Amino acid sequence: MKEKPTSLDRVKKALEELKVPHQLQELPHSTRTAAQAAAAVKSSVGQIVKSLVFQSASGKAVLILTSGANQVDEEFVSRELGERIELADAAFVRQQTGFAIGSVSPFGLKNDLPLYIDRDLLQHPLVWAAAGSPQAVFSIQPGDLLKATTGRLIDVHP
Repeated sequence: MKEKPTSLDRVKKALEELKVPHQLQELPHSTRTAAQAAAAVKSSVGQIVKSLVFQSASGKAVLILTSGANQVDEEFVSRELGERIELADAAFVRQQTGFAIGSVSPFGLKNDLPLYIDRDLLQHPLVWAAAGSPQAVFSIQPGDLLKATTGRLIDVHP
């Protein structure tokens, strides 16, 4: 009997299929928070990609990739998107992405979601994103992240 692929397997497969230049690392410590991830890969918190799932007023999921140094201003982003958003709960995140909070990757998502990328991530030569496991991350150039996700650049705060 064949084992079901793990969340990490889905991310690895998606990255390989997209031929995205990256370096995936499985680490002995948790990378669930931006601070933990930054400590684990010896980077600044600003270089960590927080993958945050929001639920729109119409019930749709929205994925925002933001710098670990930033807080998403929900009112500001709601005006930008033309629809009210609020941070989603854990069950909604898993249902929409196939990942647990703290492990949401921009690649290997269960569903196609509208994806927005914090403009502040572009100021770094390299950023680190979750790879589907609370102990796995991958590094990627922000331009490659933008291109491969086809995300839309936005500001996440005034």
